[in-house]
Amino acid sequence: MTTLRRLWSLGTGRFGILIVALVLVTAVVSLFWTPFDPAAVDARARWSDPSWPHVLGTDNSGRDIASLLMAGARTTVVVAVGAGAVASLLGIVLAALGSLTARWIRESVAVLVDILIAFPVLIIAMMISAVWGGSLAVVIWSVGIGFGVNIARVTRPELRRVLRSDFVLAGRASGLSTGQNLTRHLLPNVAPVFIVQLSWGMAVAVLAEAGLSYLGFGAPVTQPSWGVLLSDLQAYISVHPLTVVWPGLAITLTVLGLNLLGDALREAADPTLGERTPAARTHVPGVVA
Repeated sequence: MTTLRRLWSLGTGRFGILIVALVLVTAVVSLFWTPFDPAAVDARARWSDPSWPHVLGTDNSGRDIASLLMAGARTTVVVAVGAGAVASLLGIVLAALGSLTARWIRESVAVLVDILIAFPVLIIAMMISAVWGGSLAVVIWSVGIGFGVNIARVTRPELRRVLRSDFVLAGRASGLSTGQNLTRHLLPNVAPVFIVQLSWGMAVAVLAEAGLSYLGFGAPVTQPSWGVLLSDLQAYISVHPLTVVWPGLAITLTVLGLNLLGDALREAADPTLGERTPAARTHVPGVVA
């Protein structure tokens, strides 16, 4: 509860919580209700301006843009959570193997991570989709693998630093196994770094899904997605620019909210930052004569 109170006291934390909560609530509500059927085509209502009952207007097929955005939030949440889960599992496993095992295993893992991290996430996604075809699973696994490797590279040195701490040595002396030390002492102390990397990974997952869907490698055209909606509407941007603003704004706010929430979580969870007051963190010592 202390961490949550500290998180809410930060302006970035409040903004991130509100944006992420809004996306989650929208995704859940869209399972049961949307203003209109997202797939319903109404030729008579094509290119309606924002007004009642189409509060955000309609597209070139007469589909309600607000309903499409609500349904697309489901895709965004699935991709962000799925990619975050894959990245977390892969990152923790690689970081643990690169820190807690024999020297030859540690060095082999370090070389493997350096090789994999050279491949951009979008390139990995395109390579996988070229073999298995474009789908949300491709986005989830490609982003999860790409950022899992990034999490491992950043978390591994932190694990090795904490591994040399006195409380870890005391845990070993008291009979704790490597797994118990990992869960009780090591992971909680690298959590701030891990949280920031995970939030970045989830934000990139949202961008990757939108970008890959825009290019035809992500969500199928029959599935509501912010990237698919952007792809459908970009041809009309010079005639109906406002219709492109809504999915672009949704993607931008979601990515910004995830990034700011990750930064705030790091500050709230880091005991070295939490012990200091805001005034102490911004204090600049004066020159002593």
